[in-house]
Amino acid sequence: MEPTAFLDVVDRETVLGDFWPGIQLYYPPVKYNPADGSYEDLEAASRRMRKYAHTTQAQTILFDLEDGCRQKVLSRTLLRQELPLFDRDDLAVALRINPFRTEEYEEDLKLVRDMADHIDVLVLAKAGEAYGAAEIRDLSAWLAGIASDIEIQPIIEHPRSLKLAPELMQYSTVRHVVFGIHDFSKAMAIQISPEGWTEELRTYLDLLLFESRIHGKGVIGGVEVLINNQAMPADYVETHDVRRWLDLHGEEEAHVVYRHACEEAAKGLTGKQVIHPNHIHLCKVAFTPSPGEVKRCIDILTAAIEADALLGGAIKFEGKMLDPPMFGKALQALLRAWALRDLSENDTQFALKVLQRMPVQVIRENWPYGTIL
Repeated sequence: MEPTAFLDVVDRETVLGDFWPGIQLYYPPVKYNPADGSYEDLEAASRRMRKYAHTTQAQTILFDLEDGCRQKVLSRTLLRQELPLFDRDDLAVALRINPFRTEEYEEDLKLVRDMADHIDVLVLAKAGEAYGAAEIRDLSAWLAGIASDIEIQPIIEHPRSLKLAPELMQYSTVRHVVFGIHDFSKAMAIQISPEGWTEELRTYLDLLLFESRIHGKGVIGGVEVLINNQAMPADYVETHDVRRWLDLHGEEEAHVVYRHACEEAAKGLTGKQVIHPNHIHLCKVAFTPSPGEVKRCIDILTAAIEADALLGGAIKFEGKMLDPPMFGKALQALLRAWALRDLSENDTQFALKVLQRMPVQVIRENWPYGTIL
């Protein structure tokens, strides 16, 4: 297709791609109870999952079968029982499986084979460290015979994996990669702090983002270890509401987590992993454009279209000069809200009509996550 070609009809799946991982909540299938020094039995774990996991506000529920899982056999039994019960209309189900070709990895694949209809994502631990990009190749080939729509999210946990990132991203099954900050910093012998890791690992995250952008893939951000004891109310979505809540009720931990999430969102990351329910809404509002921001972006694009400046020219808006790169950023904010399942149908239709006014090459520049050729 010629770079100057326009799309006659904008098909949202082709142009927009899939929904993003968004906020991924790590959920231990079978949990340790420190009060009595024992692990849950199957019945207790099932009760907890139905009370909390099925009602989560995260965009992805991530069941950890690797480092965070001690009772692996019982956890797989629990997942066989519970996975068919999840409503996946607005929730993605992910499994973090063990490193490639280990004994536990093979057991994980048996679970995936049997439960493939109820799984959206496989998060591959220690990706590429032992066998390189062949790990993704072989797992992709295996999935093709089981469920071709299951996505693979490699975790970059070692400098070797970071070096191989372009090769890991060449497979269509990989749409996002995970930056595993704690294992990565350990492998690099870097002492990171809960408050400053975004700055301490900035160089390596920037390298990963550079490669991912070239390949049209997303990057999922790091896990916070600080836990705030109070959850922010779900109806706080505008930036000024969030700041007011943080000022009046937020602990230092909440301030740090929110600041990190804002930094990652500003860098264009497509999701963030969290380990505590109190982090979910705090990180969602950092990653998702607010209703006020969405309205402002629509106003900018409407003004650009009315002035016939969308592809060339400039307008004055709220006392500032805006030109096509700024229009592209406004469009990106709308598409980001869509990818995070938070854009209304009317606003989605508006974004698609804007895309229809753009040449294919410009669409690629603004939104590399679709599949237009």
